[in-house]
Amino acid sequence: MVQKDKTLEPPPVDGEQSPSPVSGEACAEAPGPVEQSGIAVEPTGHRKFISGVVEGFYGRPWTMEQRKELFRRQQKWGLNTYLYAPKDDYKHRMFWRELYSVEEAEQLMTLIAAAKEYGIEFIYAISPGLDITFSNQKEVSALKRKLDQVTHFGCKSFALLFDDIDHNMCPADKEVFSSFAHAQVSITNEIYQYLGEPETFLFCPTEYCGTFCYPNVPQSPYLHTVGEKLLPGIDVLWTGPKVVSKDITVESIEEVSKILRRAPVIWDNIHANDYDQKRLFLGPYKGRSTELIPRLKGVLTNPNCEFESNFVAIHTLATWYKSNMNGVRKDVVMTDGEDSTVSIQIKLENEGSDEELETDMLYSPQLALKLALTEWLGEFCVPHQYNITTVFQQPIMSPAMPPLCLDPLAHPLAKIPQEEEEVEVEKKDSDEEPMEMVVEKMVDEPEAEANPEEKHDGPVLADKMAEDLKPMDTDKESLAESKSPEESIQEDSGSDIAPMQTDDQLKQVAQTFDVFVPGPNEKPLFTAEPLTVDDLSLLAELFYLPYEHGNKAVQMLKEFNWLRANSSVVSVNCKRKETEKVEEWQSRAEKFEEMCCSVIQMFTRLSNSANRTILYDLYPYIWDIKSIISMVKSFVQWLDGRIHSTSFYCFWIDSGRWCRSQSSAQFLRGDQEPWAFRGGLAGEFQRLLPIEGANDLFYQPPPSMPTSKLYSIRPYFPKDEAAVYKICKEMYCEGLEDIPFSDDDPDLIGDRLVGGLLTLSSEYGFVLEDDEGICGYALGTVDVKPFIKKCEMSWIPFMQEKYNKPDCQKDLTEAEKMMLSFHEEEEGLPDSFLSNFPSLIKVDIHGKVTDPSVAKSMMGCLLSSLKANGSLGAFCKVRQTDKRMLDFYSKLGCFEVAKMEGFPKDIIIMGRSL
Repeated sequence: MVQKDKTLEPPPVDGEQSPSPVSGEACAEAPGPVEQSGIAVEPTGHRKFISGVVEGFYGRPWTMEQRKELFRRQQKWGLNTYLYAPKDDYKHRMFWRELYSVEEAEQLMTLIAAAKEYGIEFIYAISPGLDITFSNQKEVSALKRKLDQVTHFGCKSFALLFDDIDHNMCPADKEVFSSFAHAQVSITNEIYQYLGEPETFLFCPTEYCGTFCYPNVPQSPYLHTVGEKLLPGIDVLWTGPKVVSKDITVESIEEVSKILRRAPVIWDNIHANDYDQKRLFLGPYKGRSTELIPRLKGVLTNPNCEFESNFVAIHTLATWYKSNMNGVRKDVVMTDGEDSTVSIQIKLENEGSDEELETDMLYSPQLALKLALTEWLGEFCVPHQYNITTVFQQPIMSPAMPPLCLDPLAHPLAKIPQEEEEVEVEKKDSDEEPMEMVVEKMVDEPEAEANPEEKHDGPVLADKMAEDLKPMDTDKESLAESKSPEESIQEDSGSDIAPMQTDDQLKQVAQTFDVFVPGPNEKPLFTAEPLTVDDLSLLAELFYLPYEHGNKAVQMLKEFNWLRANSSVVSVNCKRKETEKVEEWQSRAEKFEEMCCSVIQMFTRLSNSANRTILYDLYPYIWDIKSIISMVKSFVQWLDGRIHSTSFYCFWIDSGRWCRSQSSAQFLRGDQEPWAFRGGLAGEFQRLLPIEGANDLFYQPPPSMPTSKLYSIRPYFPKDEAAVYKICKEMYCEGLEDIPFSDDDPDLIGDRLVGGLLTLSSEYGFVLEDDEGICGYALGTVDVKPFIKKCEMSWIPFMQEKYNKPDCQKDLTEAEKMMLSFHEEEEGLPDSFLSNFPSLIKVDIHGKVTDPSVAKSMMGCLLSSLKANGSLGAFCKVRQTDKRMLDFYSKLGCFEVAKMEGFPKDIIIMGRSL
């Protein structure tokens, strides 16, 4: 379709004298002359509308294979342009003066040739604004020399980018140019003419969105200079009212077009996600009326960093564009065949929808999403993966063992290859807490200050938060510097390859299309429940758009909000007098749990999908949402019959100290940029838990390889006692050469370590289960002082009867020492410590569990329950000789060793404020 369009487009006539060039009709064959808001439309009837993708994010650039696949998809869907601007091609931005090496030249030539093969216009962008001296002819010559080289590669279209740079000119430039805009326009015009006035030449201004224009768009001297002085054949990039614009209105485009004296090309960041490690955007292209198309020169989407996650973003952009190609409505076809009779008429489908009424009769985002997901489903069924070495995880509760590596051919799926894994790698920052606000990071993180070139020093509005984090030019350079391998799917230390990956490099990692071989503890592929369109629809609604959650996600948030706000009806001391309210709460809790289970089931089916390439890009995100949903589900189960409806609790709810989320409504209106409100849906749920500030517990990196192994966490019940005792004994004895306990007292270890908590404080117990049964537990008591008194009154006397006091005159065995402890008074902790850390906890996990995140999830559930009932802090006691538990808590990272006079000498106390 693109090739067909291109044959209908003769080159634009040189020397057009129209003072206001084309307003950008949306198709190859545009209607006759039109005039809108003073913007004249050229009467040629043949004007190309730029439509496609810009690779403009920070982080690991897409591979050659991925870009070729992008070109194939663009051709199939009717898009025509690719803008090359990866920030981690340092010769694009940081070292823009340097020429490409022979190897790099081959890479670019290969890429340009591939684009031509698919009928895609390749635009090479260069960003010299960080340090160029505009008045220095040597600098201008260096820029010309660099673009001459790229011209020899076969490139015919170019872009000069001046986004996110310092407004201040150097002294030499101030002597020559009257303003920063004059300097930029001067060099842009000169380069444009030097290259022979290419048909496509783009300019990105420093004031590239409404909020960056000082004092505003109509009164911006900068934009007026650009509009007046920039040659008419040069097109201007624009992101809309904001960097990430929720909506781009016709009125806003007409306003800026009037100032620029030309229709802009939209650089659209609606699907850009490189400013937040928790967010991915799988929703449809939305918030842009099809009435914009005749008023624009083009639209380029700057999508998610993860290539395979952009199927929906690009597909729905194509649907939007084709719906009004020349002002005539087009039906959207379900298949790519021109003769297909299966079509869906674009119409309004808002019955039963919470979304605001659609007013665009040519394009429905909901239907466009359905079309994209239906086609995307087919991609998941095609086996595609890489041939790599298996690396098994070490058990998180066992002594360290060397990793076991097997023949790479025997287990092709263990470790992510460099092409796929490192696209994700650069996006994550190990020092960045999942829910930390950007403003805090600007103050606290030195790496943010290490990149002054990314700061916008010009006058700005009050709501422009965190200006060093923008999708067009974001925080990736600082993120890359502090990257930790554990934050993504295991990083290969030797794979820091060039951004433009060559075919030879690709061959070094052999691809295999063999049938997927499940890893350890993984379920086989294509069991009774293959992936469905409903699964993908749920996935998209969980990761929808920057300012909007999908309907199912909104429903889950509303239900959880209601359940925690009305939990007093099922509290311990309500005595369940209001039967109808109790039944309503339990009914809604059951439905909420079903919604949570659907998310977990979606995760399982996605993890079993044949196309591992897609899975690798999605996995960190679905892992994260699965983990937080599992924690929320467990907490809702705990609320029923365990929450205390005390006066303190009521004050807590009423004052908003628990589960505060007042900022989300303001954010979703689009008043602020999306990086001002971190974490997406996972962040919303985190803020609705009592321990919402415990970022370390919510930071749960995915395992080193995708796995469908699932664990569930639920409240403890009396029937679980035997299983908990068994785990307690097995893990206590693990690593001991000689088991010092006979079978005569099978319950001794359990009685000593967990029996009191299970008997007297079971309401704060949680168990971890896999498909074989219970494999971990988390126990606690909200206030250790009354708990100790209860133990002294009931539990200790019972134990003293069960276990006779051994003879202290002889050497005691470990078992006898444990028995003796029941007959000796235990040394207490100072009141000054217990006033801040009143809650005692005990956590243990079986050695077979290799998923480190489940320990944090269990701890999160336990601490949430303690804080919900008024605890200010929790502590655990570990024997100095118990290296296994010391190692476990240190790896968990959520407790710190407490030191205070009066502590027992042989015990290490570790505490945490709540």
